[in-house]
Amino acid sequence: MTSQLTLNVEFGGGLELLFSNQRLHTVSLPSYIPQNLNKSTDGSFDPTQRPANVTFLLNWLKQNLLKEREELFMDGDSVRPGILVLINDTDWEIEGEGDYVLRDNDEIVLISTLHGG
Repeated sequence: MTSQLTLNVEFGGGLELLFSNQRLHTVSLPSYIPQNLNKSTDGSFDPTQRPANVTFLLNWLKQNLLKEREELFMDGDSVRPGILVLINDTDWEIEGEGDYVLRDNDEIVLISTLHGG
């Protein structure tokens, strides 16, 4: 596995407004979660390297590309209810949600299904 992953991330349903009104992003991430971010289930830091997953990507997007209104995108370490996440055209619930291990050239699509009215 390479040390960097290149991912295609697309936002839709109005979610792109939170990301500089840009629908498509090509991002490069480390293929392994940096050790200072590796948390075990009890909240302590895990010294073993873990492959980068969707949860890591979501937090990276929040820290690096999100321009406003974090509460409309994230709820804890996941997307807020009402945001559909597709991994290579498959619902992320089928792929393991945030635990899905990212692969080079994966396509992640995030679509808001919430609309005012």
